[in-house]
Amino acid sequence: MDWDKLRIFHAVAEQGSITHAGETLHLSQSAVSRQIHALEQTIGSPLFHRHPRGLILTSEGEILYETTAEIVSRLNTATGEIRGVKEGVYGGLRVTTTVDFGLLWLTPRLPRLLEQNPGLTIDLSLTENVLDLPMRGADVAIRQRKPKQADVITKQLLTSPVGLYATQDYLDSADPVTTRADLARHVLIRYNPRSPQPVDDLDWLFVERPGEPPLRARIVVNTQMGIAEAARHGVGIGILPAYLAQQFDLIRVLPKINGPVVPLHFVYASEMRRSKRVAVLRAFIENELSE
Repeated sequence: MDWDKLRIFHAVAEQGSITHAGETLHLSQSAVSRQIHALEQTIGSPLFHRHPRGLILTSEGEILYETTAEIVSRLNTATGEIRGVKEGVYGGLRVTTTVDFGLLWLTPRLPRLLEQNPGLTIDLSLTENVLDLPMRGADVAIRQRKPKQADVITKQLLTSPVGLYATQDYLDSADPVTTRADLARHVLIRYNPRSPQPVDDLDWLFVERPGEPPLRARIVVNTQMGIAEAARHGVGIGILPAYLAQQFDLIRVLPKINGPVVPLHFVYASEMRRSKRVAVLRAFIENELSE
């Protein structure tokens, strides 16, 4: 199948318009239309529904677009790697991580990363969902949970103990907390165990003990960023990993009570093992964590 026709089809699908695709490709509207018509003749099916507000992919067009999108992504990766060999680190890197790590830790450090690598661009996806790296959902993932996917490479960046945290104002105004049993009189804020990236042993604090009142969380949040924000605003006592709590003006509550140790993993698809961009990002994060 003619790649030129596929390339033009991909541009039209991306733009939703023959006119805009022609402007992007520096081709006339009639030339783009002829190529799309020829491709539809070759495939034997229409690829677009013509709509007054633009072009919409047919079911056949969606199947073809998935393929061309994968081809374009791989070509961009290869181009970036080839240029990187000659010019140093060059091209884009798609990074996915959790909302809390991305906003509180990674984003403030991006200016330094970009200053050190002028040819690098970052496409950052902040989500609690676990994207599929082998299927090119992203190039790199920074996650708390060790991946179960095949064909990925994992490097543990750090481990951070989980503890109880609150603001000094909250502790000054609430009932004293000197024992675990005292927590029953406080608002506890925990991570939702049904979230896409739960950590192990999330229920460590809520296991009932003989002779002590049962503990329950009155607020459950699906991001650790949400827990930190709630604790920071004096809602109650948040259950947080230490590296995240340190980003806020929070006080450790009952420091002898320790929860699970939360890891942070740097994950990338096996096919990216020789990527200079991946290596640069990993080295940068490791260096920043060590400091």
